[in-house]
Amino acid sequence: MMKKRSALLFVILGLLGGSLLTIVLMTYPGITSQVKPGEGLLASVTGSSQQKNDLKKIETAMDLISSNYYKDVDRTKLIDGAINGMMESLGDPYSNYMGQETAAQFEESIEGSFTGIGAEVSSQDGNVVVVSPIKGSPAEKAGIRAKDIIMSVNGESLQGLELNKAVNKIRGPKGSEAKVQVKRAGSTEPIEFTIVRDDIDLETVYAHMEDGGIGVINITQFSLNTGERFKEELAKLEKQNMKGLIIDVRNDPGGVLQVVIDIAEQFVPKGKVIVQVEDKNGKKEQSKSNGSAKPYPITVLMNKGSASASEILAGALQQSAGATLVGENSFGKGTVQTSYDKQMGDGSLLKITIAKWLTPNGTWIHEKGIKPDIAVNQPDYFSVAPINKEKLPLKYDSNSMDVKSAQTMLRGLDFKPDRVDGYYDQKTEEAVKAFQKKKGIQVTGQIDEKTAESLEASLIERIANPQYDAQLKRAIENVSKDISSAVSKP
Repeated sequence: MMKKRSALLFVILGLLGGSLLTIVLMTYPGITSQVKPGEGLLASVTGSSQQKNDLKKIETAMDLISSNYYKDVDRTKLIDGAINGMMESLGDPYSNYMGQETAAQFEESIEGSFTGIGAEVSSQDGNVVVVSPIKGSPAEKAGIRAKDIIMSVNGESLQGLELNKAVNKIRGPKGSEAKVQVKRAGSTEPIEFTIVRDDIDLETVYAHMEDGGIGVINITQFSLNTGERFKEELAKLEKQNMKGLIIDVRNDPGGVLQVVIDIAEQFVPKGKVIVQVEDKNGKKEQSKSNGSAKPYPITVLMNKGSASASEILAGALQQSAGATLVGENSFGKGTVQTSYDKQMGDGSLLKITIAKWLTPNGTWIHEKGIKPDIAVNQPDYFSVAPINKEKLPLKYDSNSMDVKSAQTMLRGLDFKPDRVDGYYDQKTEEAVKAFQKKKGIQVTGQIDEKTAESLEASLIERIANPQYDAQLKRAIENVSKDISSAVSKP
């Protein structure tokens, strides 16, 4: 169990979300001098005349409100509101303030134990946007996807809410239900998910061997123990005579900077750049590898939920280790955050963007992401919206987005409705009957609640089956080709 280290400077690459905020206990040259350990939050603004006037203005506003407002005033809320206002004025979704309660949840997350729906989120233009669902979490199983906009939870709108308040509404005790309404690109109507909150599994590294000596290591996030776990699993695969490696960082929202550097060093030749960090003055600090290259080919799997530290790894291995990137364009988070808690003095915490990171060749991928060398999208049914159970049954001659979702599910499960445009025709009815018959459900040709739930459960099972993972298949094909090419060379 990790203890609180309030005196340390935290360099953060993860996002504050409904699930996790990851940190690295390290500093970069030029960064630690920005705030001296032990200073109070406002101690540094007592120097110049302008700074003193600014501080006096804030204090005057506080006194005027406390003395003259027609109701009793909670000064703690006033202070929290003032700080939140300062952070929001930066227009940076990754810089924010955490009050005591949220900061305590942050510590809980660091210790590796928390309860929620399991989705990493950020704030963009007043919206709560999903960066990535955590592997195996209730959010992922329900069908939440990267880039989904969470509009409301249990009927309470999140629009315009400060991120920490939105996160508190998303989180909740184990076993409680969160009715989450999201807006998804390509869908004209809001989509509703009922998600049962649970303890989130923070195992971050999974590995297995495919046929042909192709190892696969899946990293779900770069937490404090991820580097050691990665080394363990890599060593196991290499002992099995691995001939090629796939590193899967799909839906990995990021994490600890030093951890991703440690992992990259195992593949990047000594002296080559892994990542560059550039401060506000344009000064760049390069992290160069002290490791060595591997004798086998490497492919990195990524998608639009691959963010921050995942993108650092992808960029480093592509540009400095000759790896091939397969999948979708990544999320596009190219900034570094530092977290301050001791300076606040009361258990609260400030997270501030202090630099941007660049790929080895100097590219800033912020809000653009990294393009794959081989672009592969998953089938449509991987991102299909669930069926709204309040609008059932769906039957012949109806026309709606829910019918379109059902048709997409049926097609993904090989029940050929012939069309996926939302019109419930005879072929759709026949496909529903065939599905009902196979699942032992009363054959009516209509989609009632039992049929809808069975469709969704069957689809989740299929999506979890590597046999239907188009991106993984293409990555395996690429590594197999590289292995064959290496063997054929004289």
